[in-house]
Amino acid sequence: MSDLATVIGAGKLAVVTGAASGIGLAAAQRFAADGMRVVLVDAVAKVEDAATAIGGDAVAFVVDVSDRAAMERLAAEVRARFGPVSLLMNNAGIHGGADALSGSAIWDRVIAVNLMGVLHGVQTFVPAMIAADGPAIVINTGSKQGITQPPGNTAYNVSKSGVKALTEGLAHSLREQAGDRVTAHLLIPGFTFTGMSSATEKPAGAWSSGQVVEFMMERLAAGDFYILCPDNDVTRGMDEKRMAWAMGDVIENRPALSRWHPDWAERFAAYMAE
Repeated sequence: MSDLATVIGAGKLAVVTGAASGIGLAAAQRFAADGMRVVLVDAVAKVEDAATAIGGDAVAFVVDVSDRAAMERLAAEVRARFGPVSLLMNNAGIHGGADALSGSAIWDRVIAVNLMGVLHGVQTFVPAMIAADGPAIVINTGSKQGITQPPGNTAYNVSKSGVKALTEGLAHSLREQAGDRVTAHLLIPGFTFTGMSSATEKPAGAWSSGQVVEFMMERLAAGDFYILCPDNDVTRGMDEKRMAWAMGDVIENRPALSRWHPDWAERFAAYMAE
């Protein structure tokens, strides 16, 4: 991977979606603090206030990432006005609260924003990042739920599973086309207090969006593809065991989501206690 300072530095250009609040806003603030010119993108108008608060060269665009034509126009305008993009962070996402039997409307919206929105960002920005012949980074925001699949929010889980697979495939494609000059990375936040949370104050177990971004920057500097964030409740070791158990469902042919299956509850608890 290229030296992070060649990508994230004075005068370089970053594009961040879902930048009106939460992790996207914290990332935009950090990139601007590092001297980057920042393009903040969100479907809500308050993204303009966010850009104003950041100041400097920050600029906002109100764009719905699920609208491919709008993303194509955005990418063209960004290139024409600001030049090549050094960092693209496809972060926009929504929760759905939908299980497998929920109505189609919420499924359509969650998949359109969380998965297709990332794909639209990749397909409208990344070809030009490759062609620019400079170092660049793509960060896609996934979720632990896309790996461990906790029941109750299946639409969200499916969308984030898709982001994981998409980003893994993108990393391979970039490696073939650009070597280590343009790289992809999967951000996997833990329990994070963001604008999507129903809480009005940060729970004790949650990290702030700023903590996630600081961890992300550390791991980008180390060259990590999987940026697996802990939080104040869950350590990396706990995450690793939960993820290994989830894959064990396939390998050992257990019931689906055995972690939450009543017949397997004691065995899972014993496994985590080992």
